[in-house]
Amino acid sequence: MSEHETYDRLIALLDEQGAQYRTIDHAPQGATEDVSALRGNSLAQAAKCIVVMVKVGKKVTRHVLAVVPGDRRVDLNAVKALLEGTYVSFASQDVAERLAGSVSGTVLPFSFDERLELIVDPALLTQEEIFFNAARLDRSLALSAKDYVRVAHPRTERIAA
Repeated sequence: MSEHETYDRLIALLDEQGAQYRTIDHAPQGATEDVSALRGNSLAQAAKCIVVMVKVGKKVTRHVLAVVPGDRRVDLNAVKALLEGTYVSFASQDVAERLAGSVSGTVLPFSFDERLELIVDPALLTQEEIFFNAARLDRSLALSAKDYVRVAHPRTERIAA
């Protein structure tokens, strides 16, 4: 899936579900701190999206799309404990981009791949609106947090440090 396909799929899903969102065009940027400054949102409102690889035993590998507020970091040990894993690390860039359907810095807080389990930290959901790059470095979305939960159906667990 190309970046624009992922973007188009997201917009179609949000429109179909009647979600409240707005697009924000900005200079190309993928770093959470820098793009938040361009968008004018607080770091706590930014959805930082990280693909994590968890080994469960010797033969099973699972991938998680961990979503935390932009002013926090993913607690890898918390993710490992949730999945009862034996080993955890950040997924390689090529695996993360393939599963997410977009390049690093533009990963959505949505999973369109059944092999990528979506887990969001509840601290992000205390915001009225969340902000994230929309599978593009030059466009972001501001999305109602309530609509995000309703449309994305994330597993909600404490995974931020």
